[in-house]
Amino acid sequence: MPIGREINSNYDKQNSDRNAKRISPEPIFVPQEPIYSLEDIILPDNVKEQIFDIADYAKNSDLVFKQWGLEKTHKHSKRVGINLYGAPGTGKTMAAHAIARYLGRKILVVNYADIESKYVGETPKNIKKVFEIAQKTKSILFFDEADAILSKRVTNMTNATDVSVNQTRSVMLMILNDYQDFIIFATNFIENFDPAFMRRISVHAKFELPDCKCRRLLWNFYIPDIMPNNIDIEEIANKYEGLSGSDISNAVLTGAFKAARQHAKIVDKEYIYKAIENILSSKEANGKNNLKTEKRAVSEEYAKNQIERIRKER
Repeated sequence: MPIGREINSNYDKQNSDRNAKRISPEPIFVPQEPIYSLEDIILPDNVKEQIFDIADYAKNSDLVFKQWGLEKTHKHSKRVGINLYGAPGTGKTMAAHAIARYLGRKILVVNYADIESKYVGETPKNIKKVFEIAQKTKSILFFDEADAILSKRVTNMTNATDVSVNQTRSVMLMILNDYQDFIIFATNFIENFDPAFMRRISVHAKFELPDCKCRRLLWNFYIPDIMPNNIDIEEIANKYEGLSGSDISNAVLTGAFKAARQHAKIVDKEYIYKAIENILSSKEANGKNNLKTEKRAVSEEYAKNQIERIRKER
């Protein structure tokens, strides 16, 4: 009898463990206070003008739809979908936070990995939940790396993963048709968007790499006044093109740590130059040059690979 009880006990425990693994962990989506304002972001003048237009587009929606009567002629157009697209590190995420702050609302940041599930059918539920939370908390919904979820649908379905990808796209389309509030998308790869999603987004704002004037402002911003250095802002802004704001930030930080490790009295400009050249070299090695961004591999394949990876990890 003791042996039988022990066997049954072990069997029950194994079954319990298997059942526990079948339970999809509940994703947590929490709105947050925006961490940037419009005054914090440094962008080329034409890009910043687009951001102000977008912010006021949302702010004036009540005036346009209610007071001017466009809610009668444009019944299904109250949704304000904004897509921020362009090269990595150009300030798209910062801008999303800044727009939310300008509107006096919290921001609910969502990445593809946050809503993806290894369980078939769970991802659409997570998408619905995200929209419900945003609506309930009156938060601005922000989909970062949006091409992963707004990409073209799979045309030749061969397995359950293909079905799951298309189901996710279909649910997203249906929700966007009915959702009547402000949504921000950001992507480095707008070319991967499905045309059906493109039609449902009101405004597309292209983010460009900083021009010389903008680079000058960024160098001034990221080099603290109290940091000892011999850097000529005008020289460095003109010398290196093709740098994003995050590239400039990283170059200053890397150069400063290099100087500290060398026990140098100042952060010599050569340390910064070396850091910049390493950044540009790494971009080139990654299939990019200082003006162009490589296209991501076919987006539906990216989505399927993400699903398979997450399933294996869990």
